Amino acid sequence: MEAYLRQQDLINQDYGQYILQGIDYNQYKINMLEDLHSNPDDTIRAYIKLNQSRMHRVENTYTLSEDITNQLKGLRHKMYWLVITEHWCGDAAQNLPVFNAVAEASNGKIEMKLVYRDQNPELIAKQKIQMAEDAWNSKDPVRVSKAYTADSEWRNRNQFINGRDEIVSFLTKKWEKELNYTLKKEYWAHTGHRIAVRFEYEYQNQAGQWFRAYGNENWEFDENGYMAKRFASINDLEIAETDRKLK
Repeated sequence: MEAYLRQQDLINQDYGQYILQGIDYNQYKINMLEDLHSNPDDTIRAYIKLNQSRMHRVENTYTLSEDITNQLKGLRHKMYWLVITEHWCGDAAQNLPVFNAVAEASNGKIEMKLVYRDQNPELIAKQKIQMAEDAWNSKDPVRVSKAYTADSEWRNRNQFINGRDEIVSFLTKKWEKELNYTLKKEYWAHTGHRIAVRFEYEYQNQAGQWFRAYGNENWEFDENGYMAKRFASINDLEIAETDRKLK
């Protein structure tokens, strides 16, 4: 069985539709030029013009190292890179030419597709959920707390928590009691600055008993993308170790 995804397989994956609908780097530059001439916002047009210059400079100056080139030649299976971007984004302007150079040097093993952030709010919601899942699975209270506003408001089961310091304290105690913790989050719905999430996680108490917790979360974000409110309802189910699903 091939290790890489065929096009039909992609349709059945969470991100498959975005890869199939995405555009390549050359089309992105064409769209960028059209946006420069048609966008009614003077500020956005100025950013686009600046980013065109940045991209042109990187394209003309960046060279793949011999080591990276050799590693690309050794790739065995195809991979897909999905890049979320906008024409006005300065970070994208600096990085996209490099990503494209790597993809072009891979002899078809890397296919890069670009999608626009503002046209794909569901994709952004799913990315936020994945980032939260990764942070919580690190079991690092400080890392988790940095995704929230300084005065973030939580309800976790029957506990009320306010601010990053209380979040760190709560999570530190949580993971002292919930051992071998593994979490899986799933997109449920979103609207505006709010996202609904369902999740389950497994853990072992200090006596060695395993549990699976099922829950739902409601998230609300501020204008800078930090989570300002988190309300979580959670129920625990005692399970045998042989019944574990998350490993």
